[in-house]
Amino acid sequence: MSARRLFAIMQKELRQMRRDRITLAMIVGIPVMQLVLFGYAINFNLRDLETAVSDQASTAGSRALVMDMVNTGVIHPVKDASSPQELMTMLRRGEISVGIVIPSDFERRRIDGREAVQVLVDGADSAVQGAAAQLSQVPIDSASTVKLKPSQINVVGFYNPERRSAINIVPGLIGIILTMTMVMFTAVAIVRERERGNMELLIATPVSRSELMIGKVLPFAGIGLIQTTLVLLLGAWLFEVPIRGSLLDVYFAAVLLILANLSLGLMISTKAQSQFQAMQMTFFVFLPSILLSGFMFPFAGMPKLIQWIAEVLPLTHFLRMIRGVMLRGATLGDLWPEVLALLAFTAVMMTAAILRFSKRLD
Repeated sequence: MSARRLFAIMQKELRQMRRDRITLAMIVGIPVMQLVLFGYAINFNLRDLETAVSDQASTAGSRALVMDMVNTGVIHPVKDASSPQELMTMLRRGEISVGIVIPSDFERRRIDGREAVQVLVDGADSAVQGAAAQLSQVPIDSASTVKLKPSQINVVGFYNPERRSAINIVPGLIGIILTMTMVMFTAVAIVRERERGNMELLIATPVSRSELMIGKVLPFAGIGLIQTTLVLLLGAWLFEVPIRGSLLDVYFAAVLLILANLSLGLMISTKAQSQFQAMQMTFFVFLPSILLSGFMFPFAGMPKLIQWIAEVLPLTHFLRMIRGVMLRGATLGDLWPEVLALLAFTAVMMTAAILRFSKRLD
């Protein structure tokens, strides 16, 4: 064992690491990213849940009660509804998380001590259901003249009244698995061809660059659908996770996420110099996706700036779609903003990857 040779090897590794920008970014970026995400973005105290109110009484007392609930910071009224049925439609479409129903005979019910208010909650997200439960306690200590007992405010959780974690997690696992595998497989596939020297041979053929890139990744779409089917079958068998919407909509949502992830993987493959770099860059995408999309931590608890960043991630939109279809029985027509977001992401990433791929091979 020679200390001089050992030092030379260590010096060589440090110099090589210094030249590898991806590795340097991992060394600095991962601790910073985790610190910022866990310390700043992750928040279990949900605030400003999007809420619609159906105040059929429209009295001074009913309006004061709504203001008491708003002052808690838990809810944020964004819409008015004419009936409870309209509130249920909004819940099913994912437009709101909480609906408040105040009946026309509110004042009489309040005086008689009967149930006077009903709070409808999207139980597909158990964190939202837990936060909304606080509303039944607020009017007791309110400074308002409207005083209600907890028994007079009925908080009803729909779609997952038992608050079973599996019902909330399993649909999201489809997105997590597809994000992890599709991005990594695609990012590595193109780089592997380059490392093995096969890329030059493929370019020499009459196949266009667009056909080459799209043809390389489309087989992975079939793999993604197999994974989706496996999760659905195991979820129904082991955890009794329902599929209240159309099964065709479930698969169409999965295809949209698969295409978005494949295009993202292609973009990564045009920047990575090796398979190891491709996997490193995939990790940079996967970590924010799993933390900011609403899978592990409640989306409504994040600061607005982080929510805007999360809107760029395909997994964020997929989770809204898959939970809406499987748990709330919504259609993709009801969730059209999420469909358009994934289509736009796929188009942008695919176009950028093909253009960058062309420039690198000219």
